[in-house]
Amino acid sequence: MASGGSSPIPVIDVQDFPAESEKLIGACEEWGCFRIVNFQKVLPESLMQEMKAVVRSLFEQPTEIKTRNQAVIAGSGYMAPSKINPLYEALGLYDTSSPEAVDTFCSNLDATSHQRGVILKYAKAVNELMMDIGRKIGQGLGINGPISFEDWACQFRINKYSFTTETVGTAGVQLHTDSSFLTILQDDEIVGGLEVMKRSGEFQAVDPSPGTLVVNLGDIAPVWSNGRFLNVKHRVMCKEAGARLSIASFLLGPKEGMVEAPPELVDSKHPRTFAPFTYNDYRSLRISNSLHTGETLDLFSNSVASV
Repeated sequence: MASGGSSPIPVIDVQDFPAESEKLIGACEEWGCFRIVNFQKVLPESLMQEMKAVVRSLFEQPTEIKTRNQAVIAGSGYMAPSKINPLYEALGLYDTSSPEAVDTFCSNLDATSHQRGVILKYAKAVNELMMDIGRKIGQGLGINGPISFEDWACQFRINKYSFTTETVGTAGVQLHTDSSFLTILQDDEIVGGLEVMKRSGEFQAVDPSPGTLVVNLGDIAPVWSNGRFLNVKHRVMCKEAGARLSIASFLLGPKEGMVEAPPELVDSKHPRTFAPFTYNDYRSLRISNSLHTGETLDLFSNSVASV
């Protein structure tokens, strides 16, 4: 059962570091998610609202236009309502750091010049925010050397849930973990439904909170943190009628090289929890085996890992 009331997930002030560093790492370990506030210097409220208006208009396009949004990597393109998630559809953009990829996404969806400009600005801002949060996490773990995620792939997925009175109490999207290191979610300001699973197995409602963003940790986070972080399971439930729109931006994994814990986090007392792997191998196994709630990591567990 989901608990009621306002969400107690930790709130992190991104302008108050290093004071918030211990709280940030605690949130990553115990919750696998947190809210951030005071990020508007990077991602202004006005840009968030402009982007939400663009999202709404893109979903109003005819289906034949939306289906031009083809996947670059598996699962990165248009998703129509399906038997498993009949209330959900999504559009996706792989490699948000690439102006060329953004341009292709916009051209395929017949975006206007204004919409194209908003999407470019939003992608640049949210990428900068993801890099900043990643650095803060690394510093909080005591990694003293340069921390950069600039060569990691980024993606965003814009989501629409078509909730009706008849669908109240059903799932908008099934329980899953994200196939990312971290996800920044600009949630719907009015229509709720997001629930995260606590370590106890209970669900906790994450209610709308305008002026904040939610950060979830995905499957790559436990690997990179050498087992310290939680890849939070979450779902969206239909709790009221109405269209629910959200924008999820993902810091996925290295485009080249291996997903593995930095050497500073591995020693004789803390042996490597997971064997290194490429992001593409992980994603292929997750999709081909329909392992959507973190089970893919069992295939890389420490039974085959070494320091």
